[in-house]
Amino acid sequence: MSFMKGDLLSRTRRLVKGLARAEPVWLKAMEQAPPATFPRAENKLVPISLPEDVYIKKFFQKYPESKHEDAIKISGFDPPPARIYGWRVLELKEQGVSEEEAVAVTDMEYRVEKKAKKKAYSRLKQIARLQGKKPPPNPYPSAIKEIQAEERKYVRDRFYNQDILKIVEKLKEERQAEMQDRRGGGGW
Repeated sequence: MSFMKGDLLSRTRRLVKGLARAEPVWLKAMEQAPPATFPRAENKLVPISLPEDVYIKKFFQKYPESKHEDAIKISGFDPPPARIYGWRVLELKEQGVSEEEAVAVTDMEYRVEKKAKKKAYSRLKQIARLQGKKPPPNPYPSAIKEIQAEERKYVRDRFYNQDILKIVEKLKEERQAEMQDRRGGGGW
C-alpha cells in the first residue's frame, strides 16, 4: 500500500487528514518533538568475499565429492580442506609462483594428503586385525557415513521395537479395512 509509506508520524498525519482516524492525543506532542530519524542503508546487501573464495570455488569444481566427504564441522576448530586449499594457493602466489603452478602444486599436495590419510587408516585396521582387536573407527569419515551411523540404530529399531510394530500392525489393519470397503461397499 503506497499510502502507508513513511514513519509512524507521517502515516498518522495522513490517516487523520483523510478522516480515516481520529486525532490521537500524542500527535501534537510528537509533531513538536519528532523522533530522531536514522539514515537507512540501501536494500542491497553486499556479499562478503575473501581473497581465497575464487580458489575455493575451483576446488569444489575439481573435487565435488569433497562437499560430502570433507564437510564443515561447526563445532570443530580445524578449517575445511577447501579453505586450506585456498590459503595454500594464496601463500604460493605471495612467494612469486604463478597462479597455474600454485594451483597445480596445491592439487598435488591435497591428493597426496588424502592418500596418506587413507593409507594410515588402512594400516591401523591391519594392525588391529593382526592383534585380534576390533578395528578403530575411521578418524576421517565422510559426513554421509557419519549420518548413516547415527541413523542406524533407528533403522534397526523399527524392526524390533514393540511400540513401532504395534503401529505398523494397526496401519496394516486400517489399509485392509479400506481395501474391503472399496471392493464390497462401493455400490449406489
